[in-house]
Amino acid sequence: MSAAAVSLSAGAGPQTLAQKLVARAAGVAHVTPGEIVTCRVDLAMMHDSGGPRRVKPMLDRLGATVWDPDKVVVVTDHYVPAYDDDSRAIVQIARDWVKSAGVARFHDGEGICHVVVPQKGYLRPGMFAVGGDSHSPTGGAFGAYMFGVGATEMLGVLVTGEIWLKVPHTLRMAWNGRLAPGVSAKDMMLFLCTRFGMDGGQYQAVEYAGPAVQALSMQERMTLSNMTAELGAQAGLVAPDEVTRDWLARAGAGDVDLAHWHTDEGAPLLADHVFDATALAPQVAEPHSPAHGRDAADLAGVAINLAYVGACTGAKLDDLRMAADVLRGRKVAAGVRLLVAPASLQDQQRAEAEGVLGTLVDAGAELLPTSCGACAGYGAHTFGPDVVAISTTARNFQGRMGSPQAQIYLGSPWTVAASAVAGRVADPREMLQ
Repeated sequence: MSAAAVSLSAGAGPQTLAQKLVARAAGVAHVTPGEIVTCRVDLAMMHDSGGPRRVKPMLDRLGATVWDPDKVVVVTDHYVPAYDDDSRAIVQIARDWVKSAGVARFHDGEGICHVVVPQKGYLRPGMFAVGGDSHSPTGGAFGAYMFGVGATEMLGVLVTGEIWLKVPHTLRMAWNGRLAPGVSAKDMMLFLCTRFGMDGGQYQAVEYAGPAVQALSMQERMTLSNMTAELGAQAGLVAPDEVTRDWLARAGAGDVDLAHWHTDEGAPLLADHVFDATALAPQVAEPHSPAHGRDAADLAGVAINLAYVGACTGAKLDDLRMAADVLRGRKVAAGVRLLVAPASLQDQQRAEAEGVLGTLVDAGAELLPTSCGACAGYGAHTFGPDVVAISTTARNFQGRMGSPQAQIYLGSPWTVAASAVAGRVADPREMLQ
């Protein structure tokens, strides 16, 4: 990939990371924001909810087959564990279809697709990928261009291996300084959603940059790219570096190219925003939007009766560690339930080996299966009308996680854990000193 990438960029002038990724996929030397190109897809990811049960009937009507089964990944995460006849049927459709289509990369009940796919080493810098879920921009944390598509677009990809794309402009979100203890990538994203709104990304590419972003772990970068969906952008990118290389090496991705996949000096940007990470306080989004963010301290009087650590955004290993940082030696407040649904089996097993899960359970947490669970509004643990919850999920739309009467606040794992202990929305820095 490296030699090909260099040859594609020769004489092209300064380009953004997004331009380079799209140009490679389009097989051309240079692309210009606004033009329409056809891109070759390196990876197509689907899950049980929006995948085989949607595309199989269309493929059957066309009499079509998958262009390259080795480039397709299917993960069951929405309807697992199956809890009724409908969910059992949906999961079984996925299990049957991967066999008939020859898809070997099938991960059944191993966790949430956006976490499982990179953990399996399927994503590398320079790749162009699509996913059948709105949070597919998570792949951009690895220097890949990845975005969400619907079932009809996925059908076209499965049959042809290609998709057309309007080359995006790039909005850069640069963070100087360094996040203070108790402040995380989730806080950065709640701040950005509030600052720019849920359409502030204009369905373009957002690139996260600056010293504070470079200092983040891989899983924290995944949170940034993941919640690009809440900014209304198509892709959320972080230029790959040694942190990326080391993480992917542990995931079995092999050697990766770092030299080419960055935004050139002087490349065209639609906007270039600069923020001070040092000054950022823990954020909490009020119901019913991630764009309703405020400093956690401003909401300290809000009583809660449920705290939820879950979802691709908020229950990865690093997220579980954050919650444990607060809960170690403490107990969940009387009248509060703390639910923890790890994002993947791999992260759950590592958290157990490290003693992180033990810390959470000792504090009073109830451990739930590794699945999308309440975040997607499925299963036995959706929220009732009397619930006032603070959650690590990406979204708190009215009715998404259960009853429309439920009041859902959003925060980081640190903030959610601190709130569980306090019985009210709390600034986690009070408990991390």
